Amino acid sequence: MGDRRQELIEAAFRCLAAKGFEGLRLREVAREVGIDHSTLHHHFPTKNDLIAAVVQYTTRQLHAPGTTLGDYLDMLAVAMREQPELFVVLREIDLRSLRDPEIRATIERVEEGWRGALAMRIAPEHVALVIAAAKGLTLIPDDPAVVLAHLRELIEGA
Repeated sequence: MGDRRQELIEAAFRCLAAKGFEGLRLREVAREVGIDHSTLHHHFPTKNDLIAAVVQYTTRQLHAPGTTLGDYLDMLAVAMREQPELFVVLREIDLRSLRDPEIRATIERVEEGWRGALAMRIAPEHVALVIAAAKGLTLIPDDPAVVLAHLRELIEGA
């Protein structure tokens, strides 16, 4: 049962990456996994439950406990270059959260964890800067490593 749930999460992730939030159809996700649409609801009672699981799945791939700020920013740069779909999905969900309070609450919970993890590495006043830079870089991903290196220099020099 756990494997089927994970398959549904990954199918929804791929759908969001390819078609955006407006193209996410539960019937299509269920069909991709080879189950009936009604069976999907045994795993995820609502679409927002599935979205919350996709957010967790996506952000878990960007979790780097115990690393320095430099290591973390390097990991982000590599992920932006090698796994751009992670950031496409997160941006889709971020945009949707502006109109959907339930999804916004999910994003806020995830970002609270992100803020906490960053606050263990850098001064609290720099946390919002790192988050804003990371989110903004996904919209202009030509060379995130250079921008993140400059950000690191700014923060570590402060």
